[in-house]
Amino acid sequence: MSVAIIDYGSGNLRSAAKAFEHAVRDAGLDMAVNVTDKPEDLAAASHIVLPGVGAFGDCRRGLSAVAGMDEALEQAVRRVGKPFLGICVGMQLMATTGHEHGRHAGFGWIPGDVVELRPDDASLKVPHMGWNDLHGGSDLGQGAHPVLDGLDHGTHVYFVHSYQLVCAEPADLLASVDYGGRVTAAVGRDNMIGTQFHPEKSQRAGLRLIANFLAWRP
Repeated sequence: MSVAIIDYGSGNLRSAAKAFEHAVRDAGLDMAVNVTDKPEDLAAASHIVLPGVGAFGDCRRGLSAVAGMDEALEQAVRRVGKPFLGICVGMQLMATTGHEHGRHAGFGWIPGDVVELRPDDASLKVPHMGWNDLHGGSDLGQGAHPVLDGLDHGTHVYFVHSYQLVCAEPADLLASVDYGGRVTAAVGRDNMIGTQFHPEKSQRAGLRLIANFLAWRP
């Protein structure tokens, strides 16, 4: 068993790797944490993580520049069905289209568009940066997702972003926060889940989510 954290030059890899290693130790899991830019490592991994920091288009181009990575992701996640976690822009890339500095094609795994945050309250600044309270599960009319188990209503998690994924299908929205209106915090379907917040910066709640993900068998 191993988790592959994809290195394509656009992620907070050190913090992510340390958080995953911490979660593995705390949960007593026999699982290696592998930060990699090698597409073949996705085939060997049991779980796949795509972090992302920066602009949507830059991250998309950076990922495509790693020879064979797009194809390896499609094979491992969509065809084989390995558990997948997208973090921040890694989550946004799951969308159909990103509208940050132009129009950019995403993976199309979660139908929807990545659009600029526009809080109803003019006193709220963009980017949305810092801690916010999760709303999810029954608040959205849905059952709790196993990866979000233990992250109850009001759980504090950490955000840094100026854009959000607006899902075309309401069932894909797993959790939200209030920031001058409802803002997407987590999305998912089938074997895929994504968080706009950073688990690696969200302390105990983030470690709980990571442990849940590593134990997930969709």
